[in-house]
Amino acid sequence: MVRKKTKTKAKRRPKAKSRRRNTRRRSTSRFAAFAPFSRAAAELSVFAFTGLVIFAAIFAYFASDLPDTAELWREGDGPKITLLAADGAPIMMHGVSHGAPVKLASLPRHVPNAVLAVEDRNFYHHFGVNPVSIVRALIVNANEGSVRQGGSTITQQLAKNVFLSGERTMKRKIQELMLSLWLEHKFRKDEILTLYLNRVYFGAGAYGIDGASYRYFGKSASKLTVGEAAVLAGLLKAPSRYSPTSNPDDAGKRGRLVIEQMVTAGFLTRREANAAIAEPVLLATPRFEAAPYFIDHVMREARTLSQSVDADLIIRTTFDPKVQAAAETGLVAGLAISGDGLENIEGAVVVMDREGAVRAMIGGRDYGRSQYNRATQAKRQPGSAFKPFVYLAAMSRGEMADSTIIDAPVQIGKWSPGNYKDKFYGEVTLREALARSLNSAAIRLQERVGRSYVRETARNMGWSESLNPGPSLALGVDEISPLNLAAAYVPFANGGFQVVPHVIDRIETADGDIIFRRTGTIISEAASPSAIAATNDMMLSVTEWGTGKAAKIPGYKVAGKTGTSQNSRDAWFAGHAGGLVGVVWLGHDNNEPMDGITGGRAPAIIWREMMARALPPPVYVMPEKAQDPIAALLQSSG
Repeated sequence: MVRKKTKTKAKRRPKAKSRRRNTRRRSTSRFAAFAPFSRAAAELSVFAFTGLVIFAAIFAYFASDLPDTAELWREGDGPKITLLAADGAPIMMHGVSHGAPVKLASLPRHVPNAVLAVEDRNFYHHFGVNPVSIVRALIVNANEGSVRQGGSTITQQLAKNVFLSGERTMKRKIQELMLSLWLEHKFRKDEILTLYLNRVYFGAGAYGIDGASYRYFGKSASKLTVGEAAVLAGLLKAPSRYSPTSNPDDAGKRGRLVIEQMVTAGFLTRREANAAIAEPVLLATPRFEAAPYFIDHVMREARTLSQSVDADLIIRTTFDPKVQAAAETGLVAGLAISGDGLENIEGAVVVMDREGAVRAMIGGRDYGRSQYNRATQAKRQPGSAFKPFVYLAAMSRGEMADSTIIDAPVQIGKWSPGNYKDKFYGEVTLREALARSLNSAAIRLQERVGRSYVRETARNMGWSESLNPGPSLALGVDEISPLNLAAAYVPFANGGFQVVPHVIDRIETADGDIIFRRTGTIISEAASPSAIAATNDMMLSVTEWGTGKAAKIPGYKVAGKTGTSQNSRDAWFAGHAGGLVGVVWLGHDNNEPMDGITGGRAPAIIWREMMARALPPPVYVMPEKAQDPIAALLQSSG
């Protein structure tokens, strides 16, 4: 039995060995069958890894000098600070207009739809790059033999406009694609479209939909009609060619094409499109470009008020384009009317309202030649333009316009000033003394009232500079800037309240956070209403029959005063009418004398030409009964 079992086992071993050999043969044959695939997979893996390394190297090369995207809202052509005029319109800075940032929700739907219809109809359905558009553009361009159609999406255009230069290179195009994918990953579609509408260039120096709307139509983008939106959208392809100001026919045809595209895209019905085409598109008169002197002054003030906030800022200023245009035109016209001898003389102008808001500013005759702002930085002697403060002090002490004073040679110590051309009038009323700008009478009145009280009165009115204690105080020998003199004259226009001269009303970030908001401009009562009214009444005589006759504006009550410093080094006219206060200064920067120029000549003429244009046309009304003197003075004829 044992042998039998042993024999049986001996017979079975060869079979197991044979099975193992067969299994090995089958496995080897299977491996041999899959060997080509294994080698291919290995080679493919090596190839893929090599490709990834090469792609990473290419990516690193093109990404090495990509711009920083951390501050997207602060990059690109738009400035970090947006300036707005008093009415909310963007101020065009040196020929460039950047509109206030607008949110997509604040725009009529047809505004973004017009842009989408012609620039990127599938904007909400692609991932930043539209392969179909690219292929279609390649086919069209190949058939035409030149670049006729672009394949860029709005996202790609935003990436190019915000981050990249306009050079046509493969590297720039690849970077554009990379940034487009990043934008699509980082932002929602509406955010991308908002960025695009606020940054894209619409020609004529206008960036952003709001800046373009004001540039061409004189209103906010939130008020654009379908036709106006179509014209603006049509500009994006070729801003110069389709400019409505220089090529109205082409702009109109392009606008109609945009409307048709909006119909095709389903953004408009045929009835709506026909109505939009039938409605005329009217261009606005080009808005005046803000005087660079005003902008410079705003920027200096903003640096202080913004407290070094590191964010995009929107600054609402007190600027009035209409008043600024009137000042610019008035300066040119006034100099021309005044005659020869003024070619090399510098000038400065400031116009304020009754609350001290600066509506216009001219700091020199040529900003390109000199950026020195004479309206704010130059301190000059106002001469007789200081005298209203002397007479106001007298009115506050109980004097009256009909009170008399002696106009005759006067000597205080060794000082013995004279009148203009050494002409004296003897006993005169205070009204006549001010109207004729009699020096000796003003000095006598000052001594009668008290110099310290005159100084106190001037400071209460807003005189911001030092005042000397000597008798020459009455003749305006203490220097002041045109801006601060205008501020000191404002109480004459508002009934007797000292104000803060200012050019900024509000500063906020692009996200809407308030950095600064002006809450009030009245400092205190400068003088009693009766004293203000009495002094104004005498200042009316200056322009009616006194030294300032050239400043008279038909239909308006003009209360003002001429000023001429010694040897005609400075010539001034300061006054108010219709709620506006204006100051005009002429002189040489080196303080050299001017040949025969006085405040009653060129400055008064400039003031008249400026204010007549800035004020609305007067309406003549026959008063039914006597009015309160203050109300009568503050109320313009209009």
